[in-house]
Amino acid sequence: MKNHISIIIVNYNTPDETKACLRSLADIETWGFDYKIIVVDNGSKESLKFSKQYLKNNPRLELITSSSNLGFTGGNNLGIKHAANAYDSDFFLLLNSDATVTKDFLKELYLMAKNDPKIGLISPKIYFQKGYEFHADSYSPEQLGHIIWYAGGKIDWSNLFSYHIGVDEVDRGQFEEARETDFATGCCMLISREVVERVGTLDNRFFLYNEDVDYSLRVRRAGLKVYYCPSASVYHKISGSTGGTGSQLQEYYQTRNRLLLTLKHGWNRRKLTALHLIFDLLTKGTPTERKAVLDLIKSNLGKQTYV
Repeated sequence: MKNHISIIIVNYNTPDETKACLRSLADIETWGFDYKIIVVDNGSKESLKFSKQYLKNNPRLELITSSSNLGFTGGNNLGIKHAANAYDSDFFLLLNSDATVTKDFLKELYLMAKNDPKIGLISPKIYFQKGYEFHADSYSPEQLGHIIWYAGGKIDWSNLFSYHIGVDEVDRGQFEEARETDFATGCCMLISREVVERVGTLDNRFFLYNEDVDYSLRVRRAGLKVYYCPSASVYHKISGSTGGTGSQLQEYYQTRNRLLLTLKHGWNRRKLTALHLIFDLLTKGTPTERKAVLDLIKSNLGKQTYV
């Protein structure tokens, strides 16, 4: 094994965030591995561009483009397939364009993966970027920048929801134990080559949201582990390319995909719960929720007009 990692960043109308992400990657520590950064410009309204001098000064960076918006799933799948073919990478690191990293984050993820070959997916501890907390007014100035966004994931099958452990909590060292978790987050997720070979890539039917939960369930079903790594840290600005938390786009895809996830992975009792929820949303839901349910029923999956 040559121990090569491809870092894949999907840009969709977030040039400033993407460039900030790249700046944070400039001085990352390595330990026994080499890496390449692949930016996928995912059908942005204005194409992402780097000067020839910038690319010359950053030889690890490569820009590839898609003529249309393939979503989070398709954009990352394009990057994974390119990395596998061009660099024969041993690991693929999915990283949101609106994230910034600490210097040792990739080293810590890599060491965990190398220490246990049965681990297929790993996500780090993720904080809200300072000033982007959901409830910034609830914290003291000293606490900002130390508010957790992800410290592992939990699936609540009874209510058909998945959620982040530790979200909105001040980090006081309460999530310092590395452990298996229900799902890794696509915001920052290290994927082993074995996962891609055995499980495949992300399911394009999701397009956006819950694709990481689906992928984690597929990985666990294949007999591999999904892990949370607290010694690696990343900061996240939250929903930089989707209109922000609570947008109609987010409401549409989260509604449709939580039901798709349940129908795909849930056992019979959970599928019955999903059917009850479908009825409630059709009769009492918002227009966006009703459209999401109708598209699911009609198998209008992948990218859809959401309003």
